[in-house]
Amino acid sequence: MAVVGFIYHIATCGDWERALRDGTYTTSTIGRTLADEGFIHAADLGQVTGVANRYYKGVPDDLLVLVIDTELVRAEIRYEEVAGAAAPYPHIYGPLNADAVIAACPLLPEPGGDFMFSPGSSP
Repeated sequence: MAVVGFIYHIATCGDWERALRDGTYTTSTIGRTLADEGFIHAADLGQVTGVANRYYKGVPDDLLVLVIDTELVRAEIRYEEVAGAAAPYPHIYGPLNADAVIAACPLLPEPGGDFMFSPGSSP
């Protein structure tokens, strides 16, 4: 399946700063690397809030949502079914070249602790 447009990845500021320095991003998800998982987890716009609230609540690091231009990604992107999910999720099978990330948007919890990421939050 050809992937065109934007996909999103939740990152810690520290992981993203390392990627900017090194030129590639290799964190799959919080506490797991590309080498551990075999791919980098990503999401479509409508999946970001659910992922943030399911896996990142209470994470002490500053979080960012990386906005990834799929046409600039050098590694293969596959949409794959995830148990219990209504729609497949994009997975990046290789290091993410940092220049494919067109924006890094802060992901801050609302006063009640829930995250919200909306289309107005991205380019």
